[in-house]
Amino acid sequence: MAAKKSADHTLYHLTPKGFWKKFRDMVVVNPEISSGLPLADVHRRPQPGSRPERYSTPSTMASDIAQNPYWKRDVRRVYPQTSVITQEDFSKILIASPQAQSITAPDSTSSSVPVPAANLEGAPLSDVIGAIYAGQTVYSPEKLPPVPPTTPAKQWVPTRSPDAPHAPYAYWPMKLYK
Repeated sequence: MAAKKSADHTLYHLTPKGFWKKFRDMVVVNPEISSGLPLADVHRRPQPGSRPERYSTPSTMASDIAQNPYWKRDVRRVYPQTSVITQEDFSKILIASPQAQSITAPDSTSSSVPVPAANLEGAPLSDVIGAIYAGQTVYSPEKLPPVPPTTPAKQWVPTRSPDAPHAPYAYWPMKLYK
């Protein structure tokens, strides 16, 4: 008895029948080649559709319609919300800061008399900032404002490195640069 030298393609794969078999035999270059579609009853355990029980979706908090309204789970309309701080809001924040508990009045000529911050409640932002920094120098020769760097960005200058190993007559030898 001769030993079987090749695998039988009809043993584990689907084969067309009827009209489609004739059509495939005429169109395909090699009609003996496998279709590549595995038989579900041979390769799948358990076979698809063979389980008697029905699948039921597990109950979760999202399943409760009363506690999960549409507007909470509609993610298509969750646009980023912009926040706006007006100058009046910002001046209130500056007045409420700990270092502004006693500042000089913006209209007073003497800067030595501190005025409670409550007097600036309706003042515009420029007056509040001026009142906070009235008695101090913001910048001095020792304390200068930040400046952009004077050196431009470093430019890459290509320099050749030793070549990568290659055949002596290679068509495209690799050239390395630092």
